[in-house]
Amino acid sequence: MAKPNFNFIKRQKELEKKKKKEEKAQRRLERGTAESEENPEQPEDDTEE
Repeated sequence: MAKPNFNFIKRQKELEKKKKKEEKAQRRLERGTAESEENPEQPEDDTEE
């Protein structure tokens, strides 16, 4: 019976975690830009006296 290659398994898990982390960061970035597009910076007090 072949022995499992623990280094390969560990590397695959690390790559999977890295990919997941990058996808999460990308979603956060997209969400942040979407919110800023919906609500552009507007002055809070829009009335002039």
